[in-house]
Amino acid sequence: MKLGVICDGISRDLRHAVDVMDEFGLTHAELQYVGDTEVGDFSKPEIARIDALLRDRGKPVSCLSRHVFAGLSTANSPGDAQHQAHMDALGRVIDTAHLLGCPLVRILSNRKEQILWGSGGAEQWNVAKGAWDRTLELIAPACDLARQAGVTLVVETGNGTMINSGYTARRLIDDLEVRDVLRVLWDPANALWCHEPAWPDGYDAVRDVLGHVHVKDVHVDTPRATLEVRAMGQGQLADQFAPMAAALRADGYDGVVSLESVYRPPNGDFEDGFRLCVARFKALFGETGD
Repeated sequence: MKLGVICDGISRDLRHAVDVMDEFGLTHAELQYVGDTEVGDFSKPEIARIDALLRDRGKPVSCLSRHVFAGLSTANSPGDAQHQAHMDALGRVIDTAHLLGCPLVRILSNRKEQILWGSGGAEQWNVAKGAWDRTLELIAPACDLARQAGVTLVVETGNGTMINSGYTARRLIDDLEVRDVLRVLWDPANALWCHEPAWPDGYDAVRDVLGHVHVKDVHVDTPRATLEVRAMGQGQLADQFAPMAAALRADGYDGVVSLESVYRPPNGDFEDGFRLCVARFKALFGETGD
């Protein structure tokens, strides 16, 4: 597997982020924001400058990660104004991916309804009726667009989104029958919010539909609605990273694992957090592991 970083987790100054990547030998750049601009909103001259910088420095783009479909709800319908705005943005990101030679485009999903399936009476009283079917309807057009454009989408296991676990990501792909064009962007730390263990449960759900991986460490307290990002190895994934990395190697995963640098230490910034986490990240997910 190849190692990279979500660049704006170091700095929105892309040149500086690439300098730091070189310092630590990370090869693959995942783009989300450059300066104040989100991917999909760059002008063609800006794309050309980004492309030239990354190619000159030998940094392939692993994934373009716009927040497509974030904020939509089951009250939205395919083709309504909000959904169409997200589809238009997705089209722009796909165009950018072609120009940058990027193989993957991330999507998210609409806002979470808590109980999607049930039995023993829950199907009558507790299930958010129709929520899952509406999610399928909202995401299906994105798969059609990607297929026409010849790109692969990855749906992230997100925070506060309908696809918030390996299980729901896998079910989405299976229910839509879109393995040819949609894979999973597995963020096991995000899936902790719904209490899905990364190993083995989360990994087993996504292992044969895996497209991309985000790595960070957190501590979640769902009853108190509290999330704390922690230095890598100091959160609830500390004892799960090594078996995850070993399984990725054993299964021959040849995609990218991106360090998601969202840890900010006391009296520090996000680059400081990156510097505190990157050695452990490389030790675990590098060529041989630790």
